[in-house]
Parts: sequence; structure tokens; C-alpha cells
Amino acid sequence: MKPAEGRKRIVIEEVSPQVNGGRYPVKRIIGDVVTVTCAAFGDGHDHVAARLLYKFEGERRWRTAQFTAINNDLWSADFTVDKLGTWQYTIQAWVDHFDTWSDDLKKRLAAQPDPKQPTVNVPTQDIPLALRSGALLVDQAASRAKSRDAKHLEEIAASLRWMADQNAFNYENPITDEIIAVVGRYPDLSLATKYEQDLPIWVDRERARYSTWYELFPRSASPDPSRHGTLADVAARLPEIAAMGFDVLYMPPIHPIGVAYRKGPNNRVTAEPGDLGSPWAIGAAEGGHKSILPELGTMVDFKKLVTAAGKNHMELALDIAFQCSPDHPWVKEHPDWFIIRPDGSIQYAENPPKKYQDIYPLNFESPDWRGLWEELLSVFTYWVRHGVKIFRVDNPHTKALPFWEWCIAEIHDSHPDVLFLAEAFTRPHVMYSLAKGGFTQSYTYFTWRTEKAELQTYFEEITKPPVTDFFHPNIWPNTPDILHASLQTGGRPAFMQRLILAATLGANYGIYGPAFELSEGRPAKPVSEEYLDSEKYQIRHWDRSIDTSLAPLITTVNKIRRENVALQSDLSLHFHPVDNSQLLCYSKSASSDGVENIILVAINLDPTQEQAGWIELDLKNLGIPHEQTFDVEDLLTGTHYQWNGRSNYVALRPDVMPAHILRVTRKIV
Repeated sequence: MKPAEGRKRIVIEEVSPQVNGGRYPVKRIIGDVVTVTCAAFGDGHDHVAARLLYKFEGERRWRTAQFTAINNDLWSADFTVDKLGTWQYTIQAWVDHFDTWSDDLKKRLAAQPDPKQPTVNVPTQDIPLALRSGALLVDQAASRAKSRDAKHLEEIAASLRWMADQNAFNYENPITDEIIAVVGRYPDLSLATKYEQDLPIWVDRERARYSTWYELFPRSASPDPSRHGTLADVAARLPEIAAMGFDVLYMPPIHPIGVAYRKGPNNRVTAEPGDLGSPWAIGAAEGGHKSILPELGTMVDFKKLVTAAGKNHMELALDIAFQCSPDHPWVKEHPDWFIIRPDGSIQYAENPPKKYQDIYPLNFESPDWRGLWEELLSVFTYWVRHGVKIFRVDNPHTKALPFWEWCIAEIHDSHPDVLFLAEAFTRPHVMYSLAKGGFTQSYTYFTWRTEKAELQTYFEEITKPPVTDFFHPNIWPNTPDILHASLQTGGRPAFMQRLILAATLGANYGIYGPAFELSEGRPAKPVSEEYLDSEKYQIRHWDRSIDTSLAPLITTVNKIRRENVALQSDLSLHFHPVDNSQLLCYSKSASSDGVENIILVAINLDPTQEQAGWIELDLKNLGIPHEQTFDVEDLLTGTHYQWNGRSNYVALRPDVMPAHILRVTRKIV
């Protein structure tokens, strides 16, 4: 097909970053420098110029940044995103006739005859004609220029014509960097190629990149074992949790719990009087997703908790689980939001042979799907109005993916600072689709990655482009639903290992608090990831004062994270070879205010016995010259070691301390 304008000679391709061809936004954090690369080229030998166009949503005019040539038709430019929300960028490229002419003139001038040498067989270079051609190009730039620049360009053109009129035997190059710069400010874009689409970027606040989560059940927060915990009890615990280094407090659902088919302790099918049921069986006579379980307190208590969290430099994360108990008001008001079975009853959740009669899943193929979507959106906006800016979303992969893309976009339209954590323990494509569709962070497969090779392979996937252009991992070694076999059998050393791995491999990590602090590893039954006496079905009172508590180690690790900027991002993660399959070594690095920060972690993956081996450091990655002696300080113990060159020896006892977290000082000692 003949193009509308066949004189546009530049091709733009290989544009990066972009997600699914621009279908979804690239994700960045406020203050990030966004580096854009592309291939831009044309026919023949004419020079190409390109510029980056970018703007914040709602701005009428594009801002610009000039591309710099890398090599082989590849180009790079960057810009800084300084506002939360949606940005756009695209690319313009064109034949740069002035730069082509300027380079051609240099070649002509270099080929001039030497006035001290005979001119026999030296071809004429037609330099006066070339100077007049350049003057025409400068005239054109002057016609596009403004005020002083226009006058200056007119003077340059006149100077070129004056030089041409001299018909000199030999010419000096009249084109300076200053002339190139002023002409370059006024390019001829009439035949410029513009990239085929404007590519979106979504910019989150810093908490999206770096956060430290602590999960607790409010009903277990009472200091008095004889009574139900309250939101006020949670508020009273905040200073202690903040002192451990956590900045996000996450609570499972705080809504009324259904009575019908209520589960007893250990997921017992029938409940006895006094059994509390599961917080995820949402809805009762007292209300649904916009109500608070009366035993926990009132909305006044909730607002006080939000305020208390802020005073302790923390945020509250609320669990949103879009499912209902049979007693939820929606069941009577909107039965068409659920799946109706042939006998007229509502379909409860089940995963045969397991049955969950206390939970009704929502039907996203309901004829009234629009009404359902609007109501679910209103749940989020209700809690946002009451001060919640972080949501942990339960099982989002069991709800329609188009719903999440629409719902999150609607919330971000007026509240771009709201963050969403997807509990997406699901297939990789679904997990990534949720992230592309708007979820800020996601749970990962870390919980089931225990071997050296699989840990390295997995984290190299989720901490490098293209995955990092849309996916922020949040690393959890345990949850109320998942007690991995390694924690059941590995004892306290396994909990120490998994803590250090989660907190240093991931800039975002969290723990299911009291259970992790106290190394709770009792399964409900063999070959099960369910806890015995799970808090999902009953109150637990934890003695967090015992000597074996991991709280001191957790506090130390979180302090190391706060004080070392290298651990506050995932992008620099780099693995180093070790000659022992039970030892894993990796580093992270970053700069802050011109000061370089390098963290090197060596960890024993065996919870039962000491492991030793030689680390082969990638010195180039660390920026350390070959055979240089350098200092490493173990931030867990305060011990300093003098290391030299690539090969360095480590030995780690899991019962004492399974890891080194080393801060590297690159200096000759």
C-alpha cells in the first residue's frame, strides 16, 4: 500500500521499555530515571537524529530529550518521572540534513590540497558550493527559530556565503559545536517519523519498591488470654512492631464472620458454641465488606488504628477477599451475583474432594456483572476514604482479570498512591497478567524454592527485564495458609535461613508475624502445609517473650535493610559462584548521595549442618580490581574480614548463624 507520505525515510523499531507492545504500562517509581532505547535508521548515508517525547498525563505539550547514538543504529535517552500516575512517551526521528552536510564538509576540507605541496592530481572539492548549500540549511533553521536564535542563524548563513565568495585556495572549518547546537534546536520535522504509538508508564510511590510487612490476626492481639483481641489491642502493639523495623501492618479480613456452616478449630466441619470461624467467611447480620466485626471494635477504633500506624511511621494494609459467607447481605440482595445450582441452591466453594460450605464465590459471568463490578469497586473506595492506602487482595486470580484492570485503574484515577498486593499463588502467566493489569506487588513462588539452582534461576527471572518492567515481587517465607515442609522439619535454623533469604533477595518482603517469630512449624497433618491449631479458625495467644524468639534477629535484619540502600531495590541482584551446592552467594549495590553501597550475602541452605566452600566473586560486577585486598564487615555480627581477589572462603553453621550479610568496602587495607 502506498503511504500517505512517502518521503519519511526513517524506521523506528526495538523500542524499550514497553510491556506487551504498549498494551500495558511500564512500571516505575517516583524519582526514577527512565532510560529509553530504540533502533532508528534510514537508507543511504544520511545522518539520523532522534528525540524522546514524554509527558505526564493531562499535559498538553510534550517535553523532549535528545537521543544519543550508542552504536549500530541504536540510540538512548532518558527522563525523570517526578509525579505519581500515568506518563507517556514516544519517539521522533528524522534525516538530519545539516549534520550530514557538516560531516560532509569536514571530509571535503580534510581533502583540500596542502598549500605547501604541489596540487597535481588533487581533485577539486567544490567547497564554495558546499558552503552555499550549508547556508541554505541554516536559512531554513532560522525560519523555524525564535528571536535571538533566528538573528544568530541569519548571521551564520551570511558568514558561510561570505566565505564562499572568497574563493580561497584553502578553507578552515567554520562549523563549531556552538553552531551545531543552535541549528540542532530547530530541526526540520516536516518529514520526521513518529513511533507508531504513545507508550504508557505508571509511576508508583517508593513503598511499591521497598516495604517490610508484618501480618497478625487482630483477634489474637489481646494481652489477656481470656478475651478476644480488638483493634485497640493492635494499636497498642504498633510501637513494638515498628521497633522491629516493619513499615506495613497487614491484617486478615476484619469484617463480620458468617454463622452458617461456620468452621471449627483445625478446619473442623462443624463448629461448637464459642467457635469463631474463619475471617475469610465474610458477612453476617452485622454487615459485609464495609463493616467491622463487632468484637474487634468500631469504625472509630479503626480510624484510631490508622492514625496510630502513621505516628509509628507505618501503614495499614487491609485484606480484601471478594467472597461471601451464606449470611452476607449480598446473598439475599443480589442472588444473581452467585452461581445457582440446578436445585436452586447457591454453589459454595469447593476443590473436590474438599468442600468449603462457609464460603460462596462470586460469579463474574453474572448477567448483572456491571452492578457487581461497581459494588466491588465501592468496597475499595470506602476503605480508601477511611485512610487505607494499601490492600492485600486475596486470591485475585480466581476473579475476572478484566475486572481488576478496570477496578484498579478507576481507583488510581483519583488515588494514584494506593498500592495493591496480589496473593497470586497461581500459574506464571496469570500471576504476570495480574501485575500487568495494575497490581503493584505480588506474592511469588519463593515459598517453594529451597534449592540453590532453583532459587538463583527464579530470582534471575523476577529481578531482571522484561519482568521488572511490570512486576514487583513481595517475598514471604510463610503465610497463614502456607507452612512449607522446610519449616516443618528444619527447626529454628530453617526459619533463620528463610528470613535472611527473603529480606535480602527481595526489597519487598513480609512474614506471618508471631508464627514466624516463634518458629511455628507444626503441620495439621503429615504432608500438609496447613498449621496445626491455625489462627484461621481460632484465637492463638503467642508467648513472644521466650528466649528462642527470632525477634532480635528480625530486628537486626530489618535495621540492615533500612541502613543499606543496596537492599532497597531488586534490580542490581547478582549471583556469584560457590563450589558447594548448599551455599548460595549474591550481591546488591546502589549509590546514595554519591556514596556507593555494596552488600554481599553468603548463606548456608542446609539447616542441619555446617557447610563450607570457596566463593568465586565476580570482581567486575563489584567494581573491585583483581588481587586487591578489601574489607568486608558482617553486619549480623560486626566482625570484619580482609578478603583478597576472587576466591574467598566461608564456613557457616546454621545453628549459630546461617549467613553472612557483608558490607563491602572497596579500599586497599
